[in-house]
Amino acid sequence: MADAFKFDLVSPERLLVSQEVESVVIPGTEGELTVMANHAPTMTSVKPGVLTVKAAGGGTERYVVFGGFADILPEGCTVLAESAVHVDDINREDLARRIQDAREDVADAEDHETRLRAEDFLHQLTTLEGAIIPA
Repeated sequence: MADAFKFDLVSPERLLVSQEVESVVIPGTEGELTVMANHAPTMTSVKPGVLTVKAAGGGTERYVVFGGFADILPEGCTVLAESAVHVDDINREDLARRIQDAREDVADAEDHETRLRAEDFLHQLTTLEGAIIPA
C-alpha cells in the first residue's frame, strides 16, 4: 500500500473532501496529474474535468471540477475549485447550459485570441460531458 497524505477539495460553497488519501488524479491545464505522498511542491491550474480520489482505506470517488488551482506539497494537496460536485450529483442541465454558453462565447468572440480561449473551454466541457454521461 502506498503512503497516505492529506487531501482537501474545496469549492466556494463547501469543503467536499478532507481526508487521508493514497492518490489524487487532477485534470490540470497541462494534462492529468497524479499526486501521491511526498510529491514535489507544485502549483497548477485545474481545467474542467473529473478529479479522482483514491482513499487510503480503499475506495475511489470522482468529482467534477470546473477550473481552479491545485497546491501540492510533499505532505498534502489542496484543490481550490471554482465549482465542484460529486460525479453522481452532477446536474446534467447545468452542464448543458455551460456548454451552450461556451458555444455562444465562441460565436461572439471578437478576436482570434478570444475565440481560441472560448473554443478550448468548449472542448474541455464537451470532453467532460463525454466522460461522465454514458452514450
